[in-house]
Formats: sequence, structure tokens, C-alpha cells
Amino acid sequence: MQVRVLLFGVLKDILPAAASTVDLPDGATVDTLLDYFRGEKPTRDELWDSLAVAVNHDYAPRTLALSDGDEVALLPPVSGGAQASHIALVREPIHAESLVANLKQGEDGAVVVFDGIVRNNTRGRRTLHLVYEAYEEMALKQMRELAQQAIEQFSVREVFLVHRLGKLEIGETSVLIAVASAHRPAAFDACRWLIDTLKKTVPIWKKEHFEDGAVWADGEPFPEEMKGVAAS
Repeated sequence: MQVRVLLFGVLKDILPAAASTVDLPDGATVDTLLDYFRGEKPTRDELWDSLAVAVNHDYAPRTLALSDGDEVALLPPVSGGAQASHIALVREPIHAESLVANLKQGEDGAVVVFDGIVRNNTRGRRTLHLVYEAYEEMALKQMRELAQQAIEQFSVREVFLVHRLGKLEIGETSVLIAVASAHRPAAFDACRWLIDTLKKTVPIWKKEHFEDGAVWADGEPFPEEMKGVAAS
């Protein structure tokens, strides 16, 4: 059988010549596919152990049996409901003030905003610009699910969640999260939970371009259950 394979982030540099379609034996699992790529780069065991895998836009366990025609995305650690009405990946500048103004309603007692901005240095190296990429269909699905979960879990009225893709200059907004609620504690808690969870689970990657080179930013480790392996 054949499966279509998508690579993101640092994997595109490590496996630049990897085939987009891989032939596997009948009964092959996600782990079978990972073993195939381990054979391509056997010295990067720590990378393969850190990956999450999505099959047809859903996170999948390593034991999942694959089928002919499946789309399998190999996801290095990431650097992101009906009421959540503004969930988007965009390539144009994010205008926080106008978005927040559109969010506010008369019943709101608080709007809490997280505005993630491109800074001019990282770990002592001068940053020229950043480039973000995403597994877009899955990222949007995950973002919608996070927004709806925040609405239900924290009893907030609405969530705006917008992430920029492509090349970003210093001072530009990379991610905007705005939460509207009748009460400020719920809005603060939901906003903090959203950015922390997005950074760990939504398949978006960041490449940092410095004066002396470029590197994919290290992501936060995926939760073990998302990698489909048992916690040690």
C-alpha cells in the first residue's frame, strides 16, 4: 500500500530528499513508517522519539494500522466551536486593536488579550526575522477545538485566536488570543491556558533567522498521549 507523507519544521531540513509517497507492506502501522524514516537518519533517535504523528488530520498512536491512501504528517514539537467565531491562520499583518474592538459586547466585563510579538533577539543572537509554517488543515481544526474547549471549561463568552504564517519582521504580531467574559478571572485563566496549550499541541513551527544563520526553534515536548506512547 502507499501512504502520503507530509514533513514539517526541522524534518524538511533533515530529510530534504524524502519521498512524498512511501510504499509500506499491508498491515503496516505508524511505527512501521517511523522505522522507515529512522533508517534514513538512524543517528537522530531523540528526534523520532519526540515526534507526534497525525493520520488524516487527527493525532494518532504509534500502534495505529495504516490504510492505502492515508495522509500521514510527521510533526516535530511545535513552537498553533460554533461560538468561537474568529479562528484563523493568516499571512497578512494582524491588527490587534480592530480585532479586539469587534470582540467586545455589552455583557462583557473583561477582555483579556495575549499579543505575541517578534522580538529582536533570542538567547543573545540578533534576530533578523522569523518564518512560521503550519500543517494548516490540522492546525485550524486544533485551534477551533481549543477555542471551544476554553469556552466550555472556563465559561467565557467568546474566543478570538489568530496565528500568522510566513515571514514576520521584528515587532509584528505572530499570535493574537483575545478572550471575552463577564468576569476577569475566567478571561485571564482561559487566555493563559490557550497560549500554553497552543504552543504544545497545534502544529505550527518557527524558523529563526539570525545574522549568523537560521535554525528551527526547539518546540515544547508533546504530551506523551499525543505521541501515542506510554509515559515512562
